[in-house]
Amino acid sequence: MMQTLIAAALRLAETLRDENEALATLDFSRAAVLAAAKIQAADGFAAAQAACQKADAAFDQAEREVAIRLAEAIESLTRDNRAALERAIALQSRVIETIAGAANNAARRAGGSYGAGGHAAGPYRAPSLALSARL
Repeated sequence: MMQTLIAAALRLAETLRDENEALATLDFSRAAVLAAAKIQAADGFAAAQAACQKADAAFDQAEREVAIRLAEAIESLTRDNRAALERAIALQSRVIETIAGAANNAARRAGGSYGAGGHAAGPYRAPSLALSARL
């Protein structure tokens, strides 16, 4: 029974690692697909853990050592995942702001908007945006 819990923990760790890699390379479409897999892996882990608790199952010494390493890995991967998701959300917000600013500028140009002194309003200048991905 504890092997089922370890297998579920391994699946969760692998899914988190894959999603973190996708987010690090700004592959947001792959990360979105992996989000569903991450939820399934987390649900599978929770179900395996509940089944072990219900059966009052315990790790033997070798399983305990594996479980400790897995718990540490999942904790680290989860921290990294949270940071990567926060970066992705911040980047998405910046992209949306830039697109909205460009659309606003286009609407002003099309509407014949004028600035101070009767001169045509200057072009919208979007805030600087830099993207970087390690491959």
